[in-house]
Amino acid sequence: MTRVKRGYITRRRRNKNLAFASGFHGSHSKQFRAAKQQKQKALTSAKRDRLKQKRNFRRLWIVRINAAVRRLGVPYNKYINCMYKERLPSNRKTLAQIATLENNSFYIISKNILA
Repeated sequence: MTRVKRGYITRRRRNKNLAFASGFHGSHSKQFRAAKQQKQKALTSAKRDRLKQKRNFRRLWIVRINAAVRRLGVPYNKYINCMYKERLPSNRKTLAQIATLENNSFYIISKNILA
């Protein structure tokens, strides 16, 4: 059987993995096997936390809207219910920004919705 020289393909793959892991600590950035495992773990954590971030921001927006609407004497769920009845689009991100940055505008919008 003749000897097969694999060339640079394996080395290129390994260098790509090591380049990804260049900022990791200790052997996780130096040794290929440890770097490969750490890369897999890092990508898994990144995916999980991207999904978690969406949840956390939505919770934050709801808390901010609730705090602003409670000053009017209405709980959050009734406020959102009134918005759906009025067929207004309820973009929580925008509502939260209006509630925190422009209180007067938010109160005018809310009075019209709740009236």
